[in-house]
Amino acid sequence: MQYAMFRRVAAGGAVAALTFAGVGAATMSPAYAASSKVSVVHGIPDTPVDVYVNGEKTLNNFKPGDVAGPLTLPEGEYDIALTKPGEAIDKAILKVDDAAVPGGANISLAAHLSADGEPQITPFVNDVSKVGAGKARLIVRHTAAAPAVDVRAGGKPVFENLTNPKEAKADVAAGSVKADVVLAGTDTVAIGPADLNLKEGTATIVYAIGSAEAKNLNVVAQTINGLHSAPGGVPSGTGGQAGTGVDTWWYVLAGAGVLLLVGGGARVAATARAGRR
Repeated sequence: MQYAMFRRVAAGGAVAALTFAGVGAATMSPAYAASSKVSVVHGIPDTPVDVYVNGEKTLNNFKPGDVAGPLTLPEGEYDIALTKPGEAIDKAILKVDDAAVPGGANISLAAHLSADGEPQITPFVNDVSKVGAGKARLIVRHTAAAPAVDVRAGGKPVFENLTNPKEAKADVAAGSVKADVVLAGTDTVAIGPADLNLKEGTATIVYAIGSAEAKNLNVVAQTINGLHSAPGGVPSGTGGQAGTGVDTWWYVLAGAGVLLLVGGGARVAATARAGRR
């Protein structure tokens, strides 16, 4: 579920303040009230980036399709910027000013294309409440420059008319399922089919990324484990993407004292947004 409140500021181009509000009982408890788990999903095709935090380069060549994290982060604020590899920070593709991480949430920050093909950052609060015995949680997020879609499992629609940047979710029987994405109300396949292994006690988050016009639609998957925790506990969950080696840079960030990568003020560089608002 998204919890984003937008505030536009006229000066200095279009600025949207993203505040994580309404984080409910499914994502927080007193035990986790001072920190959050944060992952970053790169869904902007053909655009590897360097990541700057408070003006310092902290990540080189973060590639499309990668998922980084999670890291347990205390509440606080930072400025971040994404640039093309090797470019100066003043040529940032995306900027996040006064980035704010609340306490007690499990958050995924998706860098992706809007419905009309512009780079943007969307924060999602992940549902890490328990799942029942034999169950898994499937979450699908439309983060592609594409029209509304239906998501099918075994050829039957399970989520319908999903638009960018919305999500749909359901707790389903654990196991393998063949899924694809079709244009809403049609049988025209946009992505897939692909086999999903929905393991018991996990949440599998599937991001549709890319551009229909550029014919590079694809998916990125993120898994959150530990959702069959003991009764009485509210799980924080753990997540990421196996085999990418992305954990390393999170530890580099933590060792450098860089603790925040989530946005309170997400701003697309003025050159990309000028005249569009």
